[in-house]
Amino acid sequence: EILLIAERLAVAYGRRIVLRDVDLRIRRGEFWFFLGPNGQGKTSLLRCLLGTLKPQAGRLLRSPSLLGFRNIGFVPQRCDLNPTLPTTVREFVSMGLVGTECPRGERRGRLNDALERVGLAGRVTDDYWSLSGGQRQRALVARALIRRPRLLILDEPTNGLDLPAEESLLEFLAALNRQERLTMLFVTHDLAIAARFGSHFALFHDTTVTAGVG
Repeated sequence: EILLIAERLAVAYGRRIVLRDVDLRIRRGEFWFFLGPNGQGKTSLLRCLLGTLKPQAGRLLRSPSLLGFRNIGFVPQRCDLNPTLPTTVREFVSMGLVGTECPRGERRGRLNDALERVGLAGRVTDDYWSLSGGQRQRALVARALIRRPRLLILDEPTNGLDLPAEESLLEFLAALNRQERLTMLFVTHDLAIAARFGSHFALFHDTTVTAGVG
């Protein structure tokens, strides 16, 4: 099943071309890594996939299962939540349901399922800021998983983590991809991480994207 197709896609901010002639085919169960230095268009392409940036040219086709973006989960580099604002893990993860049509009676089940999957089942009433850095990243993943996505997009989710927390998060994501065939797009600078876990790769350089299979 093909989830996303980009054909000769071009991305620009005003007259500044960021990407040109991007061709991608992303299928269910693939684990993609977007690789390249800062400023090469990785985040801009994510914004197109998430529908927050309109391509300048070309076509971006989505599977019917992704239309409306309800079945796309997004994990940002960091959480911009105000640390002075008391927020429980339940409240934080439930933010992932914003924009969905999830019935009220189904929300608790989705919350419990997402927290169980990321290993935070016992922390539902804890303050979000009482979690360790690695646990906060898992809470970010749970916030995306509560949507029950067909596609999970992660923008440098291991930034700032110590090695044990990074390894734990990566092993968890790899198991999720392998066991549930959840399609993932993972942005990173780390070639070693991509080589270990990736099935497909997109290299960003000088407005071009070169895609390949691992």
